Amino acid sequence: MALQAGIVGLPNVGKSTLFNALSNAKAQAANFPFCTIEPNVGVITVPDERLFTLEKLVNPQRVVPTTVEIVDIAGLVKGASKGEGLGNQFLGNIRNTDAIIHVLRCFEDDNVIHVDGNVNPVRDKEVIDTELQLKDLDSVEKKLAKVEKMSKTGDRDILRGIEILKSLKSHLEQGKNARAFEISDEENQKHLYDMFLLTVKPVIYVCNVDEKSVVTGNKFTDQVREAVKLENAEIMYVSAAIESEIAVMESYDDRHMFLSDLGLTESGVVRLIRSTYKILNLATYFTAGVQEVRAWTITKGMLAPQAAGVIHTDFEKGFIRAEVIAYQDFVNLGSENACKEAGKMAVQGKDYVVQDGDIMHFRFAV
Repeated sequence: MALQAGIVGLPNVGKSTLFNALSNAKAQAANFPFCTIEPNVGVITVPDERLFTLEKLVNPQRVVPTTVEIVDIAGLVKGASKGEGLGNQFLGNIRNTDAIIHVLRCFEDDNVIHVDGNVNPVRDKEVIDTELQLKDLDSVEKKLAKVEKMSKTGDRDILRGIEILKSLKSHLEQGKNARAFEISDEENQKHLYDMFLLTVKPVIYVCNVDEKSVVTGNKFTDQVREAVKLENAEIMYVSAAIESEIAVMESYDDRHMFLSDLGLTESGVVRLIRSTYKILNLATYFTAGVQEVRAWTITKGMLAPQAAGVIHTDFEKGFIRAEVIAYQDFVNLGSENACKEAGKMAVQGKDYVVQDGDIMHFRFAV
């Protein structure tokens, strides 16, 4: 399944530098606003140590990790919701993403110009939040006007929809994101599905810090943490400059030593991808054979036929059964045959909920 996360932030907060470190694509990173005019798309290989363990045990011809698409979206300015600057383009690009990686500048550097003259990550956050909220408010108002015309029928469902939309309108007008809007049940959520709201998307706030603040943070990250404490969001500290240095190191040992010297066990890229998986409620299962060991991304709670459909739609349509080995059993016993002999391969049907790390074979008929 294709996952796409959009990197957003004001100009010159480190978006493109972080993007360059994340992907093989190269966005222009320059010391002036709007250096990224068109959204740049990069493909990130998802790091998963389990994949390398399976490679050692199976010795396949090739190993295929799963990937995440990252989009570097042009910088935003005040008035974007009304089409100012690159507003319409920005909002259109972010609408197509599954999650938002919101980069906030949390470092001081006189050599890097800030679009508003000084470093204030909370203000920067509010600028973008406000523009997204205004766009969502416009969407809600348009739907509300449409639905109110239908209310004369007295249909209870329509009347309930109007009630929910008015409540959401008030919520947005208070400067709150739609992701914090509470709805009692799925039946009521249906009134919001077709608006494709921007502020309902899950978000990771990435505090772009200097080298000395990458572990413990600083006064700016403290301000961000306080500002988002009521949001259901991930917060992490990353130094885009450090990630840029790591990205050009070819040796694993060199990268490990570099991180160790900084007091880190893994790079910000790895932590960011893990956080993206978390907020999108994703999991990974594996297929493992002599030709190929491969990781597949699914949504947590997905049933076996749906998971099979991630490989090919025919697998889901003609699903018969799944042969499943838990990852730890495979590692402990060392091979598929050993797992079979030990009774650790389970035959599962259409109602099986796939678990993170499952090693699976699908039987199907077309």
